[in-house]
Amino acid sequence: MRHPVGSAVERETLARLGILDAICGADQGFASENPATGKVLAHVRRATGADFQAALDAARAAFPRWRDVPAPRRGAMVRALGEALRRHKDALGTLIALETGKIKAEGDGEVQEMIDIADFAVGLSRQLYGRTMASERLRHRMYEQWLPLGPVGVITAFNFPAAVWAWNALIAAVCGDSVVWKPSPKAPLTALAVHRLACAAAQQHDADGIFGLLLADGQETGRAMVADARLPLISFTGSSAVGRDVAQAVAGRFGRCLLECSGNNAVIVDETADLDLALRAILFGAVGTAGQRCTTTRRLLLQETVYDEFVARLVAAYGEVCVGDPLLASTLMGPLIDEAARSAFVAAVAEAEACGGQVLYGGRLLAGPGWFVRPTLVAAENHWPVVQRETFAPILYVMRWRDFGTALALNNAVPQGLSSALFSRDLRRAEAFLAAAGSDCGIANLNLGTSGAEIGGAFGGEKDSGGGREAGSDAWRAYMRRQTVTINWGADLPLAQGIEFLPRSES
Repeated sequence: MRHPVGSAVERETLARLGILDAICGADQGFASENPATGKVLAHVRRATGADFQAALDAARAAFPRWRDVPAPRRGAMVRALGEALRRHKDALGTLIALETGKIKAEGDGEVQEMIDIADFAVGLSRQLYGRTMASERLRHRMYEQWLPLGPVGVITAFNFPAAVWAWNALIAAVCGDSVVWKPSPKAPLTALAVHRLACAAAQQHDADGIFGLLLADGQETGRAMVADARLPLISFTGSSAVGRDVAQAVAGRFGRCLLECSGNNAVIVDETADLDLALRAILFGAVGTAGQRCTTTRRLLLQETVYDEFVARLVAAYGEVCVGDPLLASTLMGPLIDEAARSAFVAAVAEAEACGGQVLYGGRLLAGPGWFVRPTLVAAENHWPVVQRETFAPILYVMRWRDFGTALALNNAVPQGLSSALFSRDLRRAEAFLAAAGSDCGIANLNLGTSGAEIGGAFGGEKDSGGGREAGSDAWRAYMRRQTVTINWGADLPLAQGIEFLPRSES
């Protein structure tokens, strides 16, 4: 049973995060809605063209000062922000649940992800390494160094309204960059709360202006950021269709793009798999965040000898999923983000059925307030257009295979290439899945699901998923410029490749 969140809880959460004073009247801004009730949480002021110019001017002014600060001191500022996030974790996790419909555990987990990336960035601030190379020329030394790039534009989606900003902004900050953030208009309150904490930490470390925020519910602000050469890097999270437009626009001005776009992620389960393990992973991967993660499990590829048993167990597990108020501990799935998302869910189920798909579970809406649906299982075929697309909803398409080569081909036979997983105890199959001819995704997991990546690894995908990499490993290099340095410490001027260039004496 669903219990709508009361306005007292909403007001208390906004007060704890210190953003009540940012709330405006309906005639002055745009609304943030609670998807669990369909009602307005609050209105926030819409950024104007003047606000856009001011934010970019502030980022440009802050950048030269910030890039000259030693990187470990930049890390100290990020450490202060991480400590503030720890103090406000409960309230911020609640706000994420209220504004996006994520269950409270996932909201808290998102804040923890921000804390984790802050810790990672602090360590990184002492590890922005370049390389020393051997020069072919006598008494010459070569090395590369990484230098701050400039103001970075970050455009984020509603499904991770805080963590994806942190992936970008905290790494960019220790790299010496300033950041201008345009969050999703579906989660402006979360952005306001995070921005206030970030600005307070920056002020403590004489870094005013390095974090900018632009709240807007139209496309004009995002398009202006993408077109503006004052932002040498645009990090965009969203659909493949919009990402393609962003890439073309930024490339046209010789800027850089970091794209995190759509996913259409498959889990392969073979006859040797630990089915209990697979069941738990697939349930979270398909149902978590109401199917609104780019890493959501959308396709399930079952070996034909385990198909019937596993589908029966999965249907039973889906029947135990409690759908309702995201703040209740018993809830496993909250609502979709808005009415448009729910309409897309209805359309996708209808299209799958029209193709010959069989709804094994769910496929319907829940009565009452809010944008709730039943998590849904559909027996389908991989080549159907509806299966080839990413529908941001808890729909899992189930398919069967006989030989492992077919399973690998099905895994790769979609335009997207973000995350993938195999459940198997067969060593040869595991290695084949992870080999160059195996999964073509940016993320390949063995005996765990497609969702829930750790921040230590670089996150991102291939093909229509964008090709970007964020968070861990060497993803920090996207926020810096590489410079090759050669020093001649001798008295001669030898040329590379043994070239001799001597002027002829005149006769």
